[in-house]
Amino acid sequence: MKDKFFIDTNIVVYAFSLELEKKVIAKQLIKDAHKKDGCLSFQVIQEFLNTSTKKFKIPLKKEDTQRYLREILFPICEVFPSEKLYYNSLDIYEQFKYSFYDSLIISAALESNCKILYSEDLQNNQKIYDLTIKNPFLKEI
Repeated sequence: MKDKFFIDTNIVVYAFSLELEKKVIAKQLIKDAHKKDGCLSFQVIQEFLNTSTKKFKIPLKKEDTQRYLREILFPICEVFPSEKLYYNSLDIYEQFKYSFYDSLIISAALESNCKILYSEDLQNNQKIYDLTIKNPFLKEI
C-alpha cells in the first residue's frame, strides 16, 4: 500500500498551468488522490479559490469553479478548522519556523495521518515528525 499523501495549494493551481510538465504532474497527483489515499484541507480550497478567481490570466467562471469544487476538491477534503489544528500549527510555526499559513498546511497533513506532503513551496525532503515534504516537480537524481 502506498503512503497517504497531502496536496498543497500550489499543486492544485498547477493543474491549470500553462507549464505542461507541471500541469501533467499536478493532474496526476490529484487523480491519484481520488484513486488512492490522498487528501487536502479547507485551506487549500480557500487558497485555490482566491487564486483561480483573481490571479489566473483567465479566471475560472463561477459554474466551472463550482463543478471543480464539487467533483474534484470536496471529495478529497479531509481537514477543517478546529482548535487542535490551530494549536498544532502554532507548535509547528514555533519549532520549524515556517510561516503560519505553511504551518497550517503541515499541521493539516499531520492531522490527516499523511506520510507525504506534496508542495513546491516548502523544503524538499524535510521531515516533520512522521511527515516528509516532497516537491513533485524536482528531478530526483
